Amino acid sequence: MNRSALNVYVFFSPLLSGATNLLGSVHKKTGTFLAVRKHLFEDLEKRLTSLPVQKKSAYRLWVHAASVGEFEQARPVIAALQAKHAGLALFVSFLSDSGYNARKDFPGAAAVFYLPVDTPANARKLVSLIRPDLLMLMRYDFWPNHLIEAKKAGARLLLVAAVLRQRSQYFRPILKNFYRSVFNLFDRIYTVSENDTRAFENSFGCKQAETVGDPRFDQVLQRSLQIDKVAHLKPLYKNRTVLIAGSVWDRDEAILLSAWRKLKKKPVLILVPHKVDHENMERLCHGLEEMSIAFEKVSAIENPFDPEQQALVIDQTGYLAELYSLASIAYVGGGFGVNVHNTIEPAAYGVPVLFGPRHHNSPEAVDLVAAGGAMVITNEESLFATLKKLTENAHYRMLTGSAGAAFVMKRAGATERITADIENDYLSRTTLRT
Repeated sequence: MNRSALNVYVFFSPLLSGATNLLGSVHKKTGTFLAVRKHLFEDLEKRLTSLPVQKKSAYRLWVHAASVGEFEQARPVIAALQAKHAGLALFVSFLSDSGYNARKDFPGAAAVFYLPVDTPANARKLVSLIRPDLLMLMRYDFWPNHLIEAKKAGARLLLVAAVLRQRSQYFRPILKNFYRSVFNLFDRIYTVSENDTRAFENSFGCKQAETVGDPRFDQVLQRSLQIDKVAHLKPLYKNRTVLIAGSVWDRDEAILLSAWRKLKKKPVLILVPHKVDHENMERLCHGLEEMSIAFEKVSAIENPFDPEQQALVIDQTGYLAELYSLASIAYVGGGFGVNVHNTIEPAAYGVPVLFGPRHHNSPEAVDLVAAGGAMVITNEESLFATLKKLTENAHYRMLTGSAGAAFVMKRAGATERITADIENDYLSRTTLRT
């Protein structure tokens, strides 16, 4: 294998690290990136020193995720492994502060930490500390020095939930050879779709690529069976057409509420804002009052509450995934901002899914549209027309929702296949140690 491009990166990466340090003194975001990593190794050493004796000699699984969304794809695999192997030592690294802060206290993890800046020295130190048997990297976020050092130390490398979109940077002529070398460091590449597998094989020579799907679909299906949190709301919405607007931002609200008000046959409305902090809730409630939309917060809901006369505003966290079990139609926010939020949660319940135009960084959203389970909204007029059709035509609503549910079911099963691979490695290594 020609690894010249990779070797160039390894050679120059300390210089890039030095440039990052200089930038950190004048660029706030870069400064924060460096600051949270200042005592990384000292903190990790303390954590490892305090591990129980049995954990120190256990099979060591290192999971790396760019942020919380990618880590969610790993959770079903982690849960399945921990259920069978209580002695497993789990190490979790994040690139982003949002991912780290959201999961820094993840139960069952021996350590959760920031991935250090990608230099050969940092990679050697980290790998020598955690001594991984297997590194499972979720979707993307490739840091070659860490991959190379883990492989040198004998760790098996898995790339999980991998996707290759046609317009991604990996295909650019100047980068293609580099990523060819990076991808071929992995022992197995588990892709989300057949198109992804063919792209890895044909464009990067990765014969170790295999289509298994996205473990997050398994997690969504598991969660769809748990609806205890909304059991008290279910009688209120029974036999009603329910529109749930999930993870909505102010731009989503403006378009959605305006379109909803124009409908002659209005579905009952449940609003779930992306942020439920005091400032955002005040803004949302004030906006509803200005539009003369009667509402009640879920934290203050009391009898009598009439969904036909009042919108329900969710001002507490942890409701959304289960709330979709009440939905007839789901609008998922974020598509008029940076990127749409989770679209497969409502689809799992057989609910038609609507979202804005900025969804191309979400492969499952793109594929859900292609499968006929979702529709892209471009403005208020298109949302009004779509809502009108879905509320007035129950058969069309059912067909669209069924297409979404079939899409999710077809992609389930990745967790079992990935877990089986890791268990084979687990058994072979633990057998040699005993």
